Amino acid sequence: MSQVKRSYDASRRQESARENRRRILAAARERFLRDGYAATTIIAIAGDAAVAPQTVTKQFGNKPDLVKALFDYALVDDDDGSSLEEREDIIAIHRQPDPHIMLRRYAEALAAMLPRTAPLQLLLREASGDEEVAEVWSQIRAGRLVGMTNLATTLRRGKHLRPGMSADEARDILWTYSSPELYELLVMNRGWTVKRYADFLASSVSSALLKD
Repeated sequence: MSQVKRSYDASRRQESARENRRRILAAARERFLRDGYAATTIIAIAGDAAVAPQTVTKQFGNKPDLVKALFDYALVDDDDGSSLEEREDIIAIHRQPDPHIMLRRYAEALAAMLPRTAPLQLLLREASGDEEVAEVWSQIRAGRLVGMTNLATTLRRGKHLRPGMSADEARDILWTYSSPELYELLVMNRGWTVKRYADFLASSVSSALLKD
């Protein structure tokens, strides 16, 4: 009987911890994007999430770590801990034999992510004068570069790239088109719909990279 009770209690504690984490992430995103990085405090986030400040720091560490956790959550739209490259939809993109369909699906996946991730990336870019924030910003940019390297390598292995184009050049083109700055210019500043942005991205990247 005692073993059943301990198991039940542990399950309730785990669910409570997950719920606290979800509330903290939601409160942190709203605060950071509304008030900016510098003006947002752990105490304010804790108050919004109805938890103690120590709960926030125990779960996430300091402010830069919390923004990184927010980005990681936004990237995959959940908190199960798996990386983007491990997701079935990303794996399916790399397995697609038609390079035009591959890049169309890549563009659609990116366009679905950027409304969640671009505001956080731009927040970090603006606050990157802080040394700890700069490190997080660098980690995120490095992660995006790895993703673009993987996609360029897939295109090269399939012999889909234009004659004379290296995987490094393809990576750099993908890096440019996938930037949050381009999304900021077209969608956030110029009012393009996400669909229009995805169509533009798919067409532009295919024209830049693929054989005629």
